[in-house]
Parts: sequence; structure tokens; C-alpha cells
Amino acid sequence: MVKQFQLVKPVQVTLVAGRNLIQQNELPRLPVPPLRQTCELYLRALEPVVEPDELKRTKDLVEEFQRAGGVGERLQRSLEQRADCTDNWLTEDYLKTVFLDLRSPLVIFSNPALIFPPLTHQDTAMEQIRCAAKSIAGKLDIKRMNDNGTLPVEYIGGKQLCMKQCEQLMSACQVPGLKSDSLVFYSKSTTPPKHITVVHNCQFFKLDVYNSDGTRLTVDQLCAQLDWIRNSSQQTDVEPVGILTTQDRHTWSKTYSNLIKDKTNRESVSTIESSIFTVCLDGAMPPVSHHKYHQMVHGGGSQWNSGNRWFDKSLQVIVGEDGTCGINCCHTLFDGTVSVTVCDHSVSMMKKPDVMQSPSEPLPMPQKLHFNITPAIKKDIDEAKQHMDTLAHNLDVSDSVFNHFGKNALKVLKVSPDAFIQMAIQLAYYRIHRQCCPTAEAVSLRRFRNGRITTINSNTSTSDSFVKAFDNPEIKKSEKVDLMKKAMEAHSWYGMMASHGRAVRTHLLRLKSLAAEENITTPGIFTDSSFFKVFDFKLVTSQTFTDNKAANLLRALEDVMLDMRTLLEDNFTLEPF
Repeated sequence: MVKQFQLVKPVQVTLVAGRNLIQQNELPRLPVPPLRQTCELYLRALEPVVEPDELKRTKDLVEEFQRAGGVGERLQRSLEQRADCTDNWLTEDYLKTVFLDLRSPLVIFSNPALIFPPLTHQDTAMEQIRCAAKSIAGKLDIKRMNDNGTLPVEYIGGKQLCMKQCEQLMSACQVPGLKSDSLVFYSKSTTPPKHITVVHNCQFFKLDVYNSDGTRLTVDQLCAQLDWIRNSSQQTDVEPVGILTTQDRHTWSKTYSNLIKDKTNRESVSTIESSIFTVCLDGAMPPVSHHKYHQMVHGGGSQWNSGNRWFDKSLQVIVGEDGTCGINCCHTLFDGTVSVTVCDHSVSMMKKPDVMQSPSEPLPMPQKLHFNITPAIKKDIDEAKQHMDTLAHNLDVSDSVFNHFGKNALKVLKVSPDAFIQMAIQLAYYRIHRQCCPTAEAVSLRRFRNGRITTINSNTSTSDSFVKAFDNPEIKKSEKVDLMKKAMEAHSWYGMMASHGRAVRTHLLRLKSLAAEENITTPGIFTDSSFFKVFDFKLVTSQTFTDNKAANLLRALEDVMLDMRTLLEDNFTLEPF
């Protein structure tokens, strides 16, 4: 499962510091796309996916759906009315359907993980502690900027991006529910939390990170507290309560209800959930390839560090014995571009030289959190271990660093790096499987108030023609280049439409959910087999850039990118475009 191709930078985002540079409520609301436009784009997306007879049947259903006075028009009016009285007509439904109602585990299926550049550490415990302390200090710096309104505002193409998600980075938690989860934001309480939680050897501790005068603990103070925690949690035969958060949400919600019936357990869980963030001081990992990725994504399994987590927390800072550092995030609360901001600041903080600071006031000892484990909870923990081990075993992770060329070489050829990558991915898939497949790319909606993300169908009739022609020796190179250019131009256009609030899939899905909410019989367009085929994505791709650089499909992708560039360069020399 490949979650992300981070091979080139997409459009550069500019950061501008300043308090309330442009008020959040001055951002535009997400527009409702015209119904006819969405239906037309939907039919275009179907062309490379379904057979001609299916397409003809679907065209009839679409025409019936959008006819004057029909059910589509009625649902469209209802959506427009809702859009007039809410900041964002999509985000609430997006959160509910994509995240809160999802019953799959957060680990692997939802929570993204990011890895910091490797640190030149010796394998010593004190270096792990200092790395964790500096990382904590970096996160608290971000919190301070968030709280006082000085977090740099992000811009893209001269347009301010919504910063709402940055407010949800810390002091937040996803809480399991039987049918749907909920979100809790403790930073908005009358007494915002002043503590983080630290977990070592599956034992949780509450650590206050502010002095009595309101200043945050220094790196040296944090080191002293973390060292105390590590020395106080050497026992390794503790029941890993945190592994319960790796279960599917339905199972975890039932265990959660039983767990917090006990007062001690309830107070410990509340302390974890209300903390600013969680720091995971990890033990050793198996010496196998990709263990760093597995460590950040799921912890390696029950015998390693999967119990040294609380996956419901908005932000988990992970520091291993060997200097491996990274974060695991609750995707429900924020998207990749926001978590990258956290990483970049943290890495900058950890690169700063150590400054020895004089001792200050005596610090209170961290508070160990206790759990009373009943036989029923013990059984749930054992089942969670087995389930987590199966998940860890079934996850395949491949990575590739492409050093041959980057965005600048493509821009010389007047090619969009993002569109180039997307066409390369589709061509690589076609070379392996000899067929095209529905492919999605994530597109940010942060130019709108409370905007999150949407998706576009990267595969189009133009991309379909391009990938089928590329390796055909009977087609001239100039024709192949023309097909490549048309495919990339089409992809860029669809991406632009989506980023301006005109994505097809999210519009149609919201109309479908409105039909259910208003007790309208589900229109045929939504029960049609074509509707399921076009959005049954076999490849889901995204790009997130960062200031810190660092399978079969990936191997094929590298060959494809070299071949595509060579073809472009040959044509560029002959016929500049």
C-alpha cells in the first residue's frame, strides 16, 4: 500500500508571519458547483472506466437526474440553501462520512505518519531523551504561536489558506463511539491543559510542561523530567493498554465503555485525551528494512512498540532508541500539509545547538497514570495484540528516492511536475497490469473557509490514450508527445477545477447523502454500477512538500519517468512548445 509519492515539489506555499493578517471569516465560502457542469464532468470521468453499453445507460440516468424539475434539481436547491447558512457545506459531511463514521482502525487505515531526517546519534538513552526534549520544545513553540496568533499564515498563488486545522493540532482527541466517533477540543476549555503525556514501556505519565510563572520548561528541565520517567518505567511486563486504540472503532468503543467504568481508569484516560500531545519513548525495533516506517505508522506490532501509543490523540511524537524520530497524526483533525508544518519546525528546533541553561525552580515529579485491568479488559488487550500483529504483518511499505531529475528539469520543458508524476504513475501501472484503473489524487480546499481536501479522478480519456500509445512502436514520437501534453493539460485543468471548489465526486456524494437525509428514494444515478466503478480507486496518490528532503510500481515508475523525460527532450529540441 503506497500512501504518498513525494518525488517533486508541487506549487510553492509562502508563509507570512503576522497576527490575524487576514481574518479567517474573510475567506470565501466553498461554492456549490453547477449541477449540469458536475454531471458533464462525471460522464467524462466514466469514459475510460466503463464499457460503451454501460456508458449509454448511465447517460440516460444522468439526463433523468438533471432534468428540469427533477430530483437532482431539488437536491441541488437544498444544498445551495444549506451552503448559504454554513461556513462550508462539505466539511461537516466529509468529517462524518470519511472519518467519524469509519469503523476501520485509525492505525494504518487513517492515521498518517511522518519521519524526520535521520539524526547522527549514538545509541544512548540520554541522546534519546535530549532529542525528545527538543522535539517537545518545538511543538510547544508551535502551540505558543497558535495561541497568540503569530503562527505564519500560509499563502498559495497569492491567496490565503485556511488556518483552522492548525488550531486542532494539539489538545484534541478522537473518542470512539459505537456507531460514530466524536472529537473533543480541550484548548477551548476554560482551563486549557498544561500537560503532555509521555509513554515508555507501555506506561503513561502526566508531565506538566509549564513553570508556575507560565513559561514553558527549558530543554534541560524537560530532559530531567523525561529521564525520571524513563527510570521509573523499566518494568516491561505491563499490560499495554494503549494497544486497545489499534482495534476497529466498533470493538474499541465497547472496550472503552467498560474501561472507563472504573474511576482510576477514567481519570487516566481523561488525562491522556486532554493532554497537549503524547510523546512515545520507544524501545528497540527489529533490524529489518523499513522498520523506521513501520515504527511511525504502527509501532512494529505487539512485541515491539504498538502498545506504546494512543492512536486517538491528535499528535503523537515518536522518538526511538536509535535516534529515529517522527510523528503519528490523527487525520480526522488535520491534513498532511498541516502536519508537515509541525515537522519542519520540529526539525529546525532539533538542529539548533544545545544551550546549557542554569537550573530554575524545583520541578514536581511527573504523575504515573494507573489502570485497573479486569479479566474482561485483559481479554480485550490480548485480542487487540493479535489483531495488531495481523495488521502489521499484512502491511507492505516501499519507498524510492528519485535522484535523476526534479521539478526544474520539467519546468524547462514547460511541464507541470504534478501532472507529469500523475501520468507516470498511470503509465507504470499500465506497464505492469496492461490495463488502466481509477486513480485519485488529493486536492486541497484550504483556500476556502474551513476547507479540507477533495479528490479528482486523475485518469481521463486523454490519459487513457496516452498510456496505451506510449509503448506502441507504430505511433510516432511526435504523436506520443502530443498525447502526453494533452493528458497533462487535462489533469492540471481538473486539479484547478477541484481546488476552486468544483470537484465532481464530493458534489455527487453530498447530493446522495442529502437524498437520504430528506427521505428521498435514492436516485438511479447513485445505484448505477458505473457510480461505484468510477470511484473505486485502485491508486490513491498525493504530494506534500517539505523543506526537509529525504515495490514493483515504484521501480516501474522510475523507468517510466526517465522514458517520458527523454521523449519530451527529443521533441523539445525539434519543436519547442
